[in-house]
Amino acid sequence: MTAIEFHMDGALARAARHLTQVSARTIARFADVDQDALRRYEKGGNSLSSKEIQAVTEALVHYGASFVPEDEAGGIGVRRKFTRTNVRMIENWESEGGPVGDDDA
Repeated sequence: MTAIEFHMDGALARAARHLTQVSARTIARFADVDQDALRRYEKGGNSLSSKEIQAVTEALVHYGASFVPEDEAGGIGVRRKFTRTNVRMIENWESEGGPVGDDDA
Protein backbone atom coordinates (compact mmCIF):
# COMPACT_ATOMS: atom_id res chain seq x y z
CA MET A 1 0.00 0.00 0.00
CA THR A 2 1.36 3.44 -0.89
CA ALA A 3 1.91 5.76 2.05
CA ILE A 4 -0.02 9.01 2.09
CA GLU A 5 2.39 11.86 2.88
CA PHE A 6 0.79 14.66 4.90
CA HIS A 7 0.02 15.33 8.54
CA MET A 8 -3.56 14.82 9.60
CA ASP A 9 -4.86 16.31 12.84
CA GLY A 10 -7.73 14.94 14.92
CA ALA A 11 -10.34 17.32 13.56
CA LEU A 12 -9.59 16.28 9.98
CA ALA A 13 -9.71 12.59 10.96
CA ARG A 14 -13.07 13.11 12.65
CA ALA A 15 -14.42 15.02 9.63
CA ALA A 16 -13.24 12.32 7.23
CA ARG A 17 -14.77 9.56 9.34
CA HIS A 18 -18.12 11.34 9.55
CA LEU A 19 -18.09 12.18 5.85
CA THR A 20 -17.51 8.55 4.90
CA GLN A 21 -20.03 7.39 7.54
CA VAL A 22 -17.68 4.83 9.06
CA SER A 23 -17.60 4.11 12.78
CA ALA A 24 -14.57 4.76 14.97
CA ARG A 25 -14.59 1.04 15.75
CA THR A 26 -14.25 0.11 12.06
CA ILE A 27 -11.44 2.62 11.44
CA ALA A 28 -9.63 1.54 14.61
CA ARG A 29 -9.82 -2.12 13.61
CA PHE A 30 -8.60 -1.47 10.06
CA ALA A 31 -5.75 0.73 11.33
CA ASP A 32 -4.95 -1.61 14.25
CA VAL A 33 -5.21 1.19 16.82
CA ASP A 34 -7.10 1.43 20.09
CA GLN A 35 -10.62 2.78 19.54
CA ASP A 36 -10.52 4.96 22.67
CA ALA A 37 -7.14 6.40 21.60
CA LEU A 38 -8.64 7.21 18.18
CA ARG A 39 -11.57 9.02 19.79
CA ARG A 40 -9.22 11.00 22.07
CA TYR A 41 -7.13 11.93 19.01
CA GLU A 42 -10.24 13.11 17.16
CA LYS A 43 -11.09 15.35 20.12
CA GLY A 44 -7.67 17.02 20.02
CA GLY A 45 -5.63 14.70 22.17
CA ASN A 46 -2.12 13.52 21.40
CA SER A 47 -2.92 9.83 21.85
CA LEU A 48 -1.61 8.38 18.55
CA SER A 49 1.92 7.93 17.27
CA SER A 50 2.89 9.13 13.80
CA LYS A 51 2.77 5.50 12.60
CA GLU A 52 -0.77 5.12 13.97
CA ILE A 53 -1.85 8.41 12.38
CA GLN A 54 -0.54 7.11 9.05
CA ALA A 55 -2.52 3.87 9.53
CA VAL A 56 -5.69 5.84 10.36
CA THR A 57 -5.18 7.99 7.25
CA GLU A 58 -4.86 4.87 5.09
CA ALA A 59 -7.97 3.37 6.69
CA LEU A 60 -9.98 6.51 5.96
CA VAL A 61 -8.81 6.49 2.33
CA HIS A 62 -9.77 2.82 2.10
CA TYR A 63 -13.30 3.69 3.23
CA GLY A 64 -13.73 6.51 0.72
CA ALA A 65 -12.08 9.68 2.03
CA SER A 66 -10.02 11.78 -0.35
CA PHE A 67 -7.73 14.33 1.27
CA VAL A 68 -7.16 17.67 -0.41
CA PRO A 69 -3.67 19.10 0.20
CA GLU A 70 -3.05 22.65 1.33
CA ASP A 71 -2.30 25.10 -1.46
CA GLU A 72 -2.51 28.83 -2.15
CA ALA A 73 -6.32 28.59 -2.45
CA GLY A 74 -6.90 27.06 0.98
CA GLY A 75 -5.99 24.64 3.71
CA ILE A 76 -6.10 20.88 3.98
CA GLY A 77 -9.52 19.35 3.47
CA VAL A 78 -11.39 16.12 2.90
CA ARG A 79 -14.04 15.04 0.46
CA ARG A 80 -15.64 11.82 -0.70
CA LYS A 81 -13.66 9.72 -3.10
CA PHE A 82 -16.84 8.85 -4.98
CA THR A 83 -19.57 11.13 -6.37
CA ARG A 84 -23.14 10.82 -5.07
CA THR A 85 -24.11 9.03 -8.29
CA ASN A 86 -21.29 6.50 -7.82
CA VAL A 87 -22.29 5.92 -4.20
CA ARG A 88 -25.92 5.26 -5.21
CA MET A 89 -24.76 2.86 -7.94
CA ILE A 90 -22.51 0.99 -5.49
CA GLU A 91 -25.33 0.80 -2.93
CA ASN A 92 -27.68 -0.59 -5.61
CA TRP A 93 -25.13 -3.17 -6.72
CA GLU A 94 -24.59 -4.28 -3.14
CA SER A 95 -28.37 -4.61 -2.66
CA GLU A 96 -28.93 -6.81 -5.72
CA GLY A 97 -28.08 -10.06 -3.95
CA GLY A 98 -26.05 -12.90 -5.31
CA PRO A 99 -22.85 -14.35 -3.90
CA VAL A 100 -20.63 -12.06 -1.88
CA GLY A 101 -17.31 -11.33 -3.55
CA ASP A 102 -14.11 -9.70 -2.44
CA ASP A 103 -14.15 -6.08 -3.62
CA ASP A 104 -10.81 -5.00 -2.17
CA ALA A 105 -8.59 -4.03 -5.05
